[in-house]
Amino acid sequence: MEFGSLKLLVGVLSDTHLHRVDEAERLAAVLLRGAFAEVEAILHAGDVVLPALEDYFYPLPWYGVRGNMDHSLSDLPISRIVTLQEKQIGMIHGWGSGVNFEQRVQAHFADKQLDALVFGHSHAPLCKRVGDLLLFNPGSATDRRSAPEHTVGLLKIEKGQPITGRIIPID
Repeated sequence: MEFGSLKLLVGVLSDTHLHRVDEAERLAAVLLRGAFAEVEAILHAGDVVLPALEDYFYPLPWYGVRGNMDHSLSDLPISRIVTLQEKQIGMIHGWGSGVNFEQRVQAHFADKQLDALVFGHSHAPLCKRVGDLLLFNPGSATDRRSAPEHTVGLLKIEKGQPITGRIIPID
């Protein structure tokens, strides 16, 4: 998808695990007033759990993948590649233990030329470059597990530049 400007900010979520509509409405409102105030699209790397969450980000374009807890979201793909501003962003939730986790999600897209790979599952935020590829896990906005804080992410996409990412702590 092409957007109007040379710079595009994308909000990234994963592992929200929401079960109630009021929780979804509150999370979206907090993010849209704060960390996601200037985003033009949303990526969700799975374990949405509550399908209504997407509605609270409308009219922003929403791209999601199915996580292991998304039993009611069988229409979502397990993985996908989203094209934004001519950049290829792979998306997958991930699976299994933390052992070799990054390698497993990368291997899923081994035959693809990606600019970034967005994933979730571990609830552990990660923003690091491996060669030309940005590996990006926003952590979880609602269930930090062993992470020190709840987090979301921002991707900045600029024509002619590599995608950059930032992990953002939220209250």
